[in-house]
Amino acid sequence: MESHEIKVIPMINAKKDISHEIAAVFVDGYKKELAFLSANQEKLIEAFEKMLCPEVFYFATLKDEIVGILACSNNQNRALTIDETVLANSFGDEKGKTIYQYIKDDFNKRLPYSDGTGYIECVATATKARGRGVSTALINDVLKTANYHRYVLEVTDTNAIAYRLYKKLGFVEFKREKEKYAGMVDFDERIFMELYNINEQTENNAD
Repeated sequence: MESHEIKVIPMINAKKDISHEIAAVFVDGYKKELAFLSANQEKLIEAFEKMLCPEVFYFATLKDEIVGILACSNNQNRALTIDETVLANSFGDEKGKTIYQYIKDDFNKRLPYSDGTGYIECVATATKARGRGVSTALINDVLKTANYHRYVLEVTDTNAIAYRLYKKLGFVEFKREKEKYAGMVDFDERIFMELYNINEQTENNAD
């Protein structure tokens, strides 16, 4: 019988350069959020594949095809390093500069979290693989292997499916922030959620 098992692998363990595939799933998964930057998905993929931080990315495969991604960042490394030169090369000087101004703060700022906190800032599943448990597999794998005592993520107020998934996995909402570009994107608020590593707490209590 053919196996349809979802496999989760750290990007740094990939046997070849998969930056393009990772960026393609990222752009597909965040299509709505990225639409105000450009309607040209190939240009977006071309730009983002050059700005990835492999040390924090994980990818999920089905039948050896990459169908999902997750980035678990920390206070030293973010998922992407937004580079104005890269954006200018992909979109032209003016548009590249505009895109850079819009998104640099989302990714280039150092996270205000302690060493023991992992920030799940990118979770995306390719359109054709949705509904098959890919995001759940990615998150569960990271919660088991990434060795943080606390995990934080954010989700937009219009992404009800993701919000329900995160609640089901044990994440609890602790803060909301108004989106400063709400008139240009399809959401009004960013919802921040957290989860504490129960397994680690249990081990510590047993010591």
